[in-house]
Amino acid sequence: MSGKIIINGQEIEFTCEKNILAVARKAGIDIPTLCYHPELTVAGACRLCVVEIERMGIQASCSTAPVDGMVVYTNSERVNKVRKMVLELLLANHNRECTTCDASGACKLQKYAHDYSIKRLRYPSRQEMAPMDTSSLSIVRDPNKCILCGLCVRVCKEKQGVGVWDFKNRGSRTEIVAAMDQPLAESACINCGQCIAVCPTGALTSNSSVSEVWAAIRDPRKTVVCQIAPAPRTALGEEFGLGSVDVTGKIVSALRKIGFDRVFDTVFAADMTTIEESNEFLDRLAKGEKLPIFTSCCPGWVKYAEQFHPELLDNISTCRSPQQMFGSVLKKKYCQELGIKPEDMFVVSIMPCTAKKYEAKRPEFTTAGSYDVDAVLTTVEAAQMFREAGIIFEQLPESDFDEPMQQATGSGVLFGATGGVMESVVRYVTGKLLKTEGRIDIEFVRGMADTKIATLNVGDNKLTLAVVNGLAAAEALIEKIKSGELEVHAVEVMACPGGCVGGGGQPFQNDSAARSARAKEIYNIDTRMVLHKAQDNQDLNKIFEKYWGGCCNHDTHHDLHTHYHPRKRITGNDILIKDTAGPEITVCLGEGCIKKGALAVLEKLVELPVKIKGTFCLENCGEGVSIKFKDQVLSVNENNVLEVIKSKCGSNCSCCS
Repeated sequence: MSGKIIINGQEIEFTCEKNILAVARKAGIDIPTLCYHPELTVAGACRLCVVEIERMGIQASCSTAPVDGMVVYTNSERVNKVRKMVLELLLANHNRECTTCDASGACKLQKYAHDYSIKRLRYPSRQEMAPMDTSSLSIVRDPNKCILCGLCVRVCKEKQGVGVWDFKNRGSRTEIVAAMDQPLAESACINCGQCIAVCPTGALTSNSSVSEVWAAIRDPRKTVVCQIAPAPRTALGEEFGLGSVDVTGKIVSALRKIGFDRVFDTVFAADMTTIEESNEFLDRLAKGEKLPIFTSCCPGWVKYAEQFHPELLDNISTCRSPQQMFGSVLKKKYCQELGIKPEDMFVVSIMPCTAKKYEAKRPEFTTAGSYDVDAVLTTVEAAQMFREAGIIFEQLPESDFDEPMQQATGSGVLFGATGGVMESVVRYVTGKLLKTEGRIDIEFVRGMADTKIATLNVGDNKLTLAVVNGLAAAEALIEKIKSGELEVHAVEVMACPGGCVGGGGQPFQNDSAARSARAKEIYNIDTRMVLHKAQDNQDLNKIFEKYWGGCCNHDTHHDLHTHYHPRKRITGNDILIKDTAGPEITVCLGEGCIKKGALAVLEKLVELPVKIKGTFCLENCGEGVSIKFKDQVLSVNENNVLEVIKSKCGSNCSCCS
């Protein structure tokens, strides 16, 4: 549909625009919005985007389609009166402690209150403050700042397919809560922070580590080390008005000024990940097992797989993410070089991602009782530290990373954008199998499309590869693979739209335009770098040889790899089914096990002199029904359950006799 409409006396053509809002913005006319996002479904909830249409009156521009001949006014007296009333009502129900709010300066409600000269409110303010949810390692929720725009609800459902957030109650009692109204840490949240990226008011923010990092810097007993991921270097400049440009050297200078003892590049560990993961892929390919291999760099994706697809955990690469690889190298090896204990080194990461905060605290990633990565700063938190230190960022000189892990390649930088891990692996594999020299660019993996699939010929191997970003798109791809509709050899998954450049810890505005600009600079950096394949990193080759006698061996597997496990998604009390003095058996009554015959297994077990309980998940979905006996989770069916119990009891046990 196409035509012309008149907005504020200006005739404007429209073609594919779905609403008046899009037509106006195309013509350079700004209409304020709080609940609208161009990448999500339209809700029309906040009513701030109202316009006046001849013969139609006041309408929401986000949900009204343009019609040929329509006459629209975006700033009439009636429109401005409605907008001011909406803003006053929102502010009356809002915790207006702006000076202490993490979103101050980036809050859209704050901006519009200033733009429309809201100096005082005609409506009474809220009297009671609801408690904040600080249970998550990644995300803090302040319900007193929530304006019920629903953006967090929609992005979690539509982009991530998780649906952690939803509305509760109606009318004046409406609120947005995590599933089952439980603390966020106990929900199925994957910590990706996309809800933070779209929240317009600071109701959702990252769980800041700034105070913890300052304390470590000021502790004379600590050697404080920082690593910088690829994505922040093209986004942190936005915080200081420089745009999406490479500010790596300035970041290094700033970190040294505020007191870091060593500054390293996570790209070094990305090259390390490329070598370890590529050889793992080649080994699986040769054996024809555990394919397709899924990447493991994204902690949001890993937690999603643990919760919703435990059957795929054997397919996920055992490689740690670059953040955790570097942390392991620093705590297990570099500490020895410096002659200090792991607990006396404080490792900080600057990441675009809130899920990295959760990843750093996983129990798998420790050395001698000390976390391999002690604290994670988001891009925004790093900028906050620089401001607090009084650093004029734009005037800083460029500085180099510290040795001996200084060299990096363009291949590792690409990890910051969707498709980057896959391109890095293909560069390595092609270089290794075909002895290819120089640049190797893999065009199909690039761009912001949520799913990209292609088949490449690499020597004698015909490889079908897939790249996906956003977990709703990942879920659709997984279903095609499981159904047999699609056969692939390797899959890169990034939880956030656009990959790491669109992480939940990146600066606001975190939309498609910003993500594209950051990704473009990532590729520009790769173009400017001298080295482009991980195997060309001589510093890395020396480290592999020095610390482990080479790459891809038993020792590197111990220090640089890990394994993941199924996670319970439903919490609650066990149901007592039969109470006796005998040993205890717990039976999974979740949907999957019910379908596999959990009730028939229960009928067999009630014949035994044992206590029987039912639960919703035992975190170990297998081919049969999951039961827990003697602290072991076993997979059984109605035909073998008694035999399995007997084998675990031993000859002297009376419960099976």
